[in-house]
Amino acid sequence: MPLQVGDQAPDFTLVTKTAEGPQLVKLSEQIGKSNLVLLFVPMAFTGVCTTELCDISGGISDYDALDAKVFAISGDNPFAQEAWAQKSGITLPLLSDYEHTVAKAYGVAYEQFLPEANLIMGGVAKRSAFVIDKEGVIRYAEVQDHPKDLPDFEAVKAALQSLA
Repeated sequence: MPLQVGDQAPDFTLVTKTAEGPQLVKLSEQIGKSNLVLLFVPMAFTGVCTTELCDISGGISDYDALDAKVFAISGDNPFAQEAWAQKSGITLPLLSDYEHTVAKAYGVAYEQFLPEANLIMGGVAKRSAFVIDKEGVIRYAEVQDHPKDLPDFEAVKAALQSLA
């Protein structure tokens, strides 16, 4: 079951690839600095995921103005994520949940991704959005069952606005 509004956000440490090399991002070290938006996406280099993260990258100033830091999380390795970001112009930090532990902790991992296509990839993250306040409490949670459905980003921004 996905985490709900009012739940404490589970801590995690994930890898992101930067120009300086691989870096660790620990959620608990981000808490208190700004509000956070975690965007779980199923897979790098796919059309909907690329569109979503390019749109967010292009509108990142909206999130900056709401005192929010946005992170995208997928089960892809950090080197694939870096290549995806460079090819597509994604500027958000992409965090690698390669073992799918964070997707499971947040309750957003598919048991079987796209079973109608006979894909047997368990653990792939459902497209999801979580807003976490400066105390580490989830203030907005949205989980999509179908990978082509995007979160309601106006609702995400409204949740951030309510924290101002």
